[in-house]
Amino acid sequence: MATEVKVPDIGDFTDIPVITVMVKVGDVVQKEDALIELESDKATMEVPSSVAGKITEIKVKEGDRVSEGSVIMLIEGEGAADGAKAPAAEAPKEAPAAAPAPAETAAPAAVTDAGRGRVHASPSVRAFARQVEVDLNIVNGSGRKGRILREDVMQALKSRSAPASAAAGGGAVQGGMGIPPIPAVDFSKFGPVENVEMSRIKKISGPALHRSWLNIPHVTHNEEADITELDEYRKELDTEAKADGYRVTLLSFVIKASVAACKKHWEFNSSLHPDGDKLIRKGFYNIGFAADTPGGLVVPVIKDADRKGIVEISKELGDLSKQARDGKLKPADMQGATFTISSLGGIGGTSFTPIVNAPEVAILGLTRSKMAPVWDGSAFVPRNMLPMSLSYDHRAIDGALAARFCAHLKYLLADARRLML
Repeated sequence: MATEVKVPDIGDFTDIPVITVMVKVGDVVQKEDALIELESDKATMEVPSSVAGKITEIKVKEGDRVSEGSVIMLIEGEGAADGAKAPAAEAPKEAPAAAPAPAETAAPAAVTDAGRGRVHASPSVRAFARQVEVDLNIVNGSGRKGRILREDVMQALKSRSAPASAAAGGGAVQGGMGIPPIPAVDFSKFGPVENVEMSRIKKISGPALHRSWLNIPHVTHNEEADITELDEYRKELDTEAKADGYRVTLLSFVIKASVAACKKHWEFNSSLHPDGDKLIRKGFYNIGFAADTPGGLVVPVIKDADRKGIVEISKELGDLSKQARDGKLKPADMQGATFTISSLGGIGGTSFTPIVNAPEVAILGLTRSKMAPVWDGSAFVPRNMLPMSLSYDHRAIDGALAARFCAHLKYLLADARRLML
């Protein structure tokens, strides 16, 4: 008897497009084998098989939209012990897209439509097209099965801009939000070039970051915290933690300190109300942290961080970071953040301007701590100083409040005992 395989819990997302069907009828799959791949505006996710057996019917195709509970396939039986997995399931997650034909040789072609009156493009490409004001209905897709890629939108933008620029006497054409687009340059005139496809994570996160940067009046406040005693205590905990298979990093303490600072200054844990004249005060503290992965940065979330201690936060940081690197994060793992921390401490730097992750109103950036001479009133003494860069939405937070927030963070990080209060 065939078993219906359904889309599992995917968080608050609905009508998520199917971007890849990874198997075909007749394939034998094992439990947890990937069947299809979905793409939301925040992340891509694979839907695994809930049973082992042979695929007898596929209910969806690329371009269809599904939600939690949607039936995607019928699978029959438990599958032979020595049955091989479907070749399609072993294919790379990101097949390289066909390169767009050069503009000067491209012949006119009919626009490929995915059915139901919709063009075949990912949410990130749709968002990018809206930003640069390109109608996808008139764009030819060069990707697999006519899928519209970012490069296709750029080509359409260039084609549209060139005549307009000439008509205006060489003046720049206005792009999205009235901003002139960056002129296209043929770099091959100067030396060898190669077009390298961006990772899917960057394609998805790029438009969101662009939107935040354009819509939020960013201000960055730079500060330093003395973590000399705290880091000595952290090293003691980390030595003990190694024996139990996890690590205690400085980020765990900064998360605890950030929660305490957000409780004292609630505006940093808020969001702007859609009507623009109120702040939404939140009674929960979910801290996002930027995790470096081979495909780019993702932001897992430590839920209810105010209810967790240093050890529990450290273990959860390790687990979520590993899932991020392995591409196993679920949508729910990246939702609901109220404040975000981006740490470059393992790499270096002295300061930077992190982009606020809307609808949040603030983000804390950390760079590598260093020993520095600090005047204690009678002499210079060596202290371990942590650079902090706090970016905030000036509509919700003013400079004085940002300075107070950072001052409180400094106070908390100067003595680990203060984080236990």
